[in-house]
Amino acid sequence: MSKQPTQFDFWYAVNNTEVVLAPSRHLETFGNTLINYHMVSELMDAPSQVRVREGRMQALRPQIVTPTAYSSMILEGFGEQAEKYIEWLREHEDHVRILRYGYTLRQESFSEHVVTDSLGAVLERVKSDVSGRKDPFSAIIKGVDAPWDVCLVRLFWQVIQNSAQANFREMAAKRMFEIQDGLPHGVREEIEGAFQAAARDAGLLKALGRLLQQHNVFDQYQDRFFALVKGKG
Repeated sequence: MSKQPTQFDFWYAVNNTEVVLAPSRHLETFGNTLINYHMVSELMDAPSQVRVREGRMQALRPQIVTPTAYSSMILEGFGEQAEKYIEWLREHEDHVRILRYGYTLRQESFSEHVVTDSLGAVLERVKSDVSGRKDPFSAIIKGVDAPWDVCLVRLFWQVIQNSAQANFREMAAKRMFEIQDGLPHGVREEIEGAFQAAARDAGLLKALGRLLQQHNVFDQYQDRFFALVKGKG
């Protein structure tokens, strides 16, 4: 039975991960993005044994987060300095731009195999293979064999860093940060989309309620929300 990764394991994996090749295109601004990753790692205590993993990471559409909603996410458990930062965010609510990124791993395309060779030689073969595919959303990672999935966190962070400015520009061009009735236009659009989705699928009502509470606008939408709940009841 495998043990649960410790905090040491997590940071060891993060600090020993190298993104050999990052996607050449930035994340989609208005939709999800599929990143095809290839990860190479030496087996623990097994010289010249190298594991190659291939899979897909689905980066979710970037979401606008209001400073108020962001404050509620990070405030609990932090001290006085964090509270001062939160207060500054609230005072500058109309000018602060925050995006939230998330991802899921797609298991349907996952594969792995072990080869006997040096890590460097295996990496070169993987680089040659990926280069031939000319996929702008391919990535190559050199990491640790356990906990290997933590290495994907390092990849995802770099992809965000390479994408955020372009995502901000494209959202701003569509005026998604403009304040509409106290909320950015992009957040209003997200809420409208969530209402439409919940109207089709009652299983999404709880997610809709959480979204409204997250942005501190449940009171504004409660009549519409409860009418939808009643209609689905």
